[in-house]
Amino acid sequence: MENSHLKREKVRRARKLRVSKHVRGCALRPRLAVYRTNKNISAQIIDDESRETLVSLGTLSKEIKNTEHGKKSKASARALGEKLGKLALEKKIERVIFDRGRYKYHGLIAELAEGARSVGLQF
Repeated sequence: MENSHLKREKVRRARKLRVSKHVRGCALRPRLAVYRTNKNISAQIIDDESRETLVSLGTLSKEIKNTEHGKKSKASARALGEKLGKLALEKKIERVIFDRGRYKYHGLIAELAEGARSVGLQF
């Protein structure tokens, strides 16, 4: 019999594959991938064709770590989305595909997305 941890991990992996199989980034419209842990949140913009990370930012980044947004909260997720959107626009990335991974579009994930949209990133 499978223990509960392995079963839960199997369900999470299946959810991630179900979401990610429809989401592919290209040079014209890269993928905005979000990752969340118990203490931190991070996001990166990825070009899947060239397998290259174009922009990356998280609560452990040098710019954010020692500020009030260095911890995982809705305010820090929104600030992270705004900063990520500004960095993307500086690199002339205006449109992305949002990849929420295995996480529901709710709470921190939604705040990060709204922060990126408020700066002008389109998805």
